[in-house]
Amino acid sequence: MNIEQQQLLYLFELPQEPLNRPRGKGSVLFVLENDDTPPLVTTRIAGSPSIKLQVPERNDVALQDLGTATSIPIGSAFSFFLASHRRAAKDLCDVFMKTSGAKDLMEVAARVHGHVNESLFIYAISFVILRKKELQSVRLPSFVEVFPSRFVPQETLAKAQIRINRMDPNQREPVIVEHGLEFSGTHLKPEHRLSYWREDYGLSVHHWHWHLIYPVGMGVDRDRKGELFYYMHQQLIARYDLERLSLGLPRVEKLDNWRVPIEDGYFPKLTISNTGRAWGTRQDNTLPKDFRRREIGEFVDITDLEIWRSRLLDAIHQGFMVDRKGNKVPIRDDVTSGQRGIDILAEALEADEDLSINYPFYGSLHNFGHDILAFSHDPDNAHKEEMGVMGDTATAMRDPVFYRWHKFVDDTFQEYKLMQRPYTEEELNFSGVKIEKVGVVRNDEADILHTGWNKRGFEASRGLDFNGRPVLVELKHLDHEPFNYHLQLNNRGRTAKEVTVRVFLAPKFNARGLKMNFMEQRILWAEMDKFTVSLKPGGNHVVRTSKDSSITNPEELTFRDLENSGTDPASPEATAFNFCGCGWPQHMLVPRGRPEGMAFQLFFMLTDYAIDKVTQPAARSCPNGVSFCGIQDAKYPDTRPMGFPFDRRPPPMILNRPVEDAADYARLDNAFIHDISIKFLADELKLN
Repeated sequence: MNIEQQQLLYLFELPQEPLNRPRGKGSVLFVLENDDTPPLVTTRIAGSPSIKLQVPERNDVALQDLGTATSIPIGSAFSFFLASHRRAAKDLCDVFMKTSGAKDLMEVAARVHGHVNESLFIYAISFVILRKKELQSVRLPSFVEVFPSRFVPQETLAKAQIRINRMDPNQREPVIVEHGLEFSGTHLKPEHRLSYWREDYGLSVHHWHWHLIYPVGMGVDRDRKGELFYYMHQQLIARYDLERLSLGLPRVEKLDNWRVPIEDGYFPKLTISNTGRAWGTRQDNTLPKDFRRREIGEFVDITDLEIWRSRLLDAIHQGFMVDRKGNKVPIRDDVTSGQRGIDILAEALEADEDLSINYPFYGSLHNFGHDILAFSHDPDNAHKEEMGVMGDTATAMRDPVFYRWHKFVDDTFQEYKLMQRPYTEEELNFSGVKIEKVGVVRNDEADILHTGWNKRGFEASRGLDFNGRPVLVELKHLDHEPFNYHLQLNNRGRTAKEVTVRVFLAPKFNARGLKMNFMEQRILWAEMDKFTVSLKPGGNHVVRTSKDSSITNPEELTFRDLENSGTDPASPEATAFNFCGCGWPQHMLVPRGRPEGMAFQLFFMLTDYAIDKVTQPAARSCPNGVSFCGIQDAKYPDTRPMGFPFDRRPPPMILNRPVEDAADYARLDNAFIHDISIKFLADELKLN
């Protein structure tokens, strides 16, 4: 990274501390010219800062120009589900978007630092870096290191501080604390058996980064944005169900009755700020109530949610929505005409005030649902309690109710999908190619995948001040041993053919141990990979590593990675990184499985790339995360509906025989289904 980009990077450090506190492990100091506050250089820093960043006084930066950006109290939670917080974010982002280059943004942001909410500040800088072309080589540090208190329990961080207080002041070795498998609850409650999955740092970072790229109310209208909202969350619920079935638990139940108590509470054990302000907690059997938060100007009734749901379901079954002028707008998916009703429906359900076809009529079902659940413990601020984790995209996935809520959201989308006509046999088939044989290989063993525990370290002292001492937190998480797909493919033509290879994974049996039929298994198919390959005439042996999955994101880059990076900031690897930071965590690609092995099925399908490809100017490619996140500044690189071929109910017949389960699709030469087993190893994995 060049010097100006490095300076910008240090604004992500210690976001809750005054700007004149040394950063960069004590080597960097921001100095605001004409600022009366003295630098906080104390004896706890080993030596004086070697770099002093002079920030000139800016006549073009005035607090009154920030609009509502200063309305969110410093030290409180920031929620993109709240309309007032979205307005504040837009006002601050508008100020930052007027800058040109890393140095200009650094100077303006440094002047704003300390006057706006810390989470809002980091969000706005990240938002602008992702969208300004001159900043596309600037890479974001790991969100875990920026806000460790959102991923690491307060008790663990307190242990680190206690150890530091007892150490010799001259000792400079980093303090290492481990956050193992002690999560927010015990196994006395069945839902807590999934805490290792819900509270995984990678899942939370993925969810935060996805909503950073595809926000509502920020004037962002990316290609197929609505459909991506549907598909990414549908896949998230599918993977949650895969994990539940691995543990012998039933699939998640949707939360569609908001007039009864929520059985499972949630106590996150996390803090919002370094002042110790805690996230709100929800007791077991909490009854959702009308939302009355006058201090943030947000009001919504349970009745409003019920009305919006009814109107959306009416639209789905009638086949049209009503726009703001009262016109009927048909909603259906038709690849031939380019119409995607799923986009129109999703923008109204989420909902984006600007992109919704009729925001006043269809409301904001998804966002206000998050709000009601986030404030269910104190809906009217009678107790002055902070919101719960459901209010923040970086923490919402920790709460069991997140999955019940999004199961309801997905069921609404599935209602729409079932209204679409089934694919015809002609649309599913791809004549001239055949899958002869497939398999997966791990360490020379075929068709058995291994999962187990692994750990990764993050510098918590980059986000929280431990008296200037380095603190490394090791987080334990689920992982899997890498593997390769092997495919024997036959091109019966006389010329080479470009094909798309689509790979899905699903459990073979349901919670009762019975083999699933097509409709029971349909929404459990989790996308594993999607890639393009050229087949020469005749036989072809294709090998694909799991590390190159189209849904996953490589490991998050830490501050240390960025400081020591030798990557040319103008290189394709650098310019693509921030967008590629979106994606399912690589270590969560494979579901847990069971110690004795659990039966899964892999489904492979070849489709014609000539039909799949999207004609568009060359764009910065992104080798990872494409399926869930698309490509920066480009159209989604696949013309098919997301989740094809399982996004719709099946045709009645294939090759003149009824379709009863997914294996019946494999009657077609371009499809194949293959049984594998996933074994969970209780020990820590030994990965190279």
